[in-house]
Amino acid sequence: MNELDLHYPPEACPFCNIAAAYPAPSTPLWTSKSSILLSCVPTGPESEPERTMPSSFIVLSSPDVIAFLDILPMTGGHLLVASRGHKVKVADLDAAEAREVGFWLPVLARVVSKVTGVSDYNIVQNNGARAAQVVPHVHFHIIPRPESMPQIKNKSWTMFGRGQREELDDEEGARLASEMRTVLREEVANMSSGSGSKL
Repeated sequence: MNELDLHYPPEACPFCNIAAAYPAPSTPLWTSKSSILLSCVPTGPESEPERTMPSSFIVLSSPDVIAFLDILPMTGGHLLVASRGHKVKVADLDAAEAREVGFWLPVLARVVSKVTGVSDYNIVQNNGARAAQVVPHVHFHIIPRPESMPQIKNKSWTMFGRGQREELDDEEGARLASEMRTVLREEVANMSSGSGSKL
């Protein structure tokens, strides 16, 4: 690791804290189809945002992947898809983690698109400080790109890093996360019934 890489222990990592607050099913993802996949979508008390400080608006909690709304969204529905284990860069993921990230990314992209009504989106992942990685924990951004961009004070559409981004409103976060979990359950059911992507 070079001197420009950010690194800190998992107990200080905000994404590790979210992963710890929202435990995964104990059965490996690939041993079953719909029942295991559905168990990765938190329900009831398992999805309460107050389990962390600040609140976390969780959408997915699987054995190796966790997905939650960005608390400083670039647009409505900006979702983060992170490794459950504390890995700093994509190259640090083991085969099982990489496989699960690869499985969930397209599913979650469909979910974000359906919930926001926006068919264009970016999926971006940064590795290291020079590449604009702010939290040194592997995560992907799914960012909807609506026809009209949000008003930003300096009139620039900054891709990443600090800028004129506002905090996610708790009520809006709870609403969006709930809708995303509902649509994610539908996506999983479609995959299992054969009307969607195969597992």
